Amino acid sequence: MIDSLPELTLLETRILGTLLEKQRTVPDTYPLSVNALQSGCNQKTSRNPVIDATEAEILVALDALKDHGLVREVSGSRVSRFEHLLEKVLGVPTQASALLAVLMLRGPQTAGELRLNCERLHRFADISSVEAFLNELAGRAEGALVVLLPRLPGARENRWMHLLSGQGSGETLQAADRAVVGSAGDMDELRARVAALEAEVAELRSLVQGRAGQ
Repeated sequence: MIDSLPELTLLETRILGTLLEKQRTVPDTYPLSVNALQSGCNQKTSRNPVIDATEAEILVALDALKDHGLVREVSGSRVSRFEHLLEKVLGVPTQASALLAVLMLRGPQTAGELRLNCERLHRFADISSVEAFLNELAGRAEGALVVLLPRLPGARENRWMHLLSGQGSGETLQAADRAVVGSAGDMDELRARVAALEAEVAELRSLVQGRAGQ
């Protein structure tokens, strides 16, 4: 385990999250080559934010992660391959590393969202078990790895965020908040349109019934 947690960049956390994800979802191709890692980091699905990292940027980030002891290069292959050491270095169980992986790949989420999005990495029995591991990660004596964010206006649940990149820049959190608020606004608009359509249908039904009774 490390004494102090290094503050990682977005790309470094994306690489760690991708290694954790692919280790469990496509174990036959793990450890990952640089090309496979680049493809995983730049996926358009299950990623927030979506990035477009170059091979050179991936290699620089891998060097930094190797310096932190969080990633190592595996020998015995003509192509360089890399594996994560996150669970060993941070001293966390596989259930907790699954939660960290999804937070690193998708950004802040509620416990319910995490349970759903972790399905392929680890199947949690219920939301309370997700919350139990999150609370353990937040209360670590060596330093918290996640934090519960303040509830957004109109939101029903609080979201959790990983702390491997520090407390998170205001810009990053604002972008995440705008995405959530935007989704909530779209839903409110949709509900209003449905209500208006239902009112129109009720009015037409009443009109038709009135004419039928004449």
